[in-house]
Amino acid sequence: MMLIPTHHFRDIERKPEYLQPEKCVPPPHPSPVGTMWFIRDGCGIACAIVTWFLVLYAEFVVLFVMLIPSRDYVYSIINGIVFNLLAFLALASHCRAMLTDPGAVPKGNATKEFIESLQLKPGQVVYKCPKCCSIKPDRAHHCSVCKRCIRKMDHHCPWVNNCVGENNQKYFVLFTMYIALISLHALIMVGFHFLHCFEEDWTNLLHTFGVTREETAEARISHHEKDQPLKVSSSECSSFSPPTTVILLILLCFEGLLFLIFTSVMFGTQVHSICTDETGIERLQRKHQPRERTGSWESVKETFGGDFSLNWCNPFSGPCHPKPLSDRDWVRQADSLSDTENTETTEERKDEDSTEVIDE
Repeated sequence: MMLIPTHHFRDIERKPEYLQPEKCVPPPHPSPVGTMWFIRDGCGIACAIVTWFLVLYAEFVVLFVMLIPSRDYVYSIINGIVFNLLAFLALASHCRAMLTDPGAVPKGNATKEFIESLQLKPGQVVYKCPKCCSIKPDRAHHCSVCKRCIRKMDHHCPWVNNCVGENNQKYFVLFTMYIALISLHALIMVGFHFLHCFEEDWTNLLHTFGVTREETAEARISHHEKDQPLKVSSSECSSFSPPTTVILLILLCFEGLLFLIFTSVMFGTQVHSICTDETGIERLQRKHQPRERTGSWESVKETFGGDFSLNWCNPFSGPCHPKPLSDRDWVRQADSLSDTENTETTEERKDEDSTEVIDE
């Protein structure tokens, strides 16, 4: 989920044919409403599969190593319900973040006819992305993986195989939150499991490596003869052998600690971006261009879908989507007089994510 800025200069962006509106292919017909969004990226698909595998591994260890063998049925039922609910919400949020259009700009709409239809006035410009031949509205950036310009793009996350943008940021925030919660929950249960089971029967683990009872439990009353090795049997706290149980729990601890730290940081970063109304790309570029910022609370409500309610935590409830882009949304005011001093020309600008073209 780390943001890696692309290179500023690419030969393909500097070829004149990629900077001319008449070279753009007319945009395809709009997709039917409800069409699934999916990025065919090998690395992203592999990371998404690994994400599901790690969640299902934690599910397996929690259920079959810790909860089901436990004799405390109330403890097992309560923790099983909580953990499974959090895991379900995490995976549902992951699917919504991966399969939701993050706010892609119509591809190939930077045609000569469309630019002329905007009827630009003096001091007005439109920015064109030469990579996907689209007119870029304000705060849109090009993603080299999705091969589209994304509105309010924060970053491209391989773990969800999608960009985090205007339409799916809520699902990404919920995904990081629920993963952090199940990681913390799993770590707490592992801690209780070690404390409960260590004194009772986990000392048998040492005997699997050839250690005798005299060397490990001299102070404990035993009916076995001196120096007689104990029989290795299934633990009373797990249906697996002690070595297997320890290995599974250590792996779960490592996974839980790693993802607790990682997703907590990502969750905090996303919440900060929403409250400050500033995406990750904008923060890295350090653009101080004057623009109207949405208030913190208004930005939060816009991202999570209205006033505070339980729907904020519901991955099946969508955010408040903005109105469809109108003609004036494509037009911006020139930053300076130098942007408009040459009429009927096309100038090239450098951006962190793509080359922007001013058509006047």
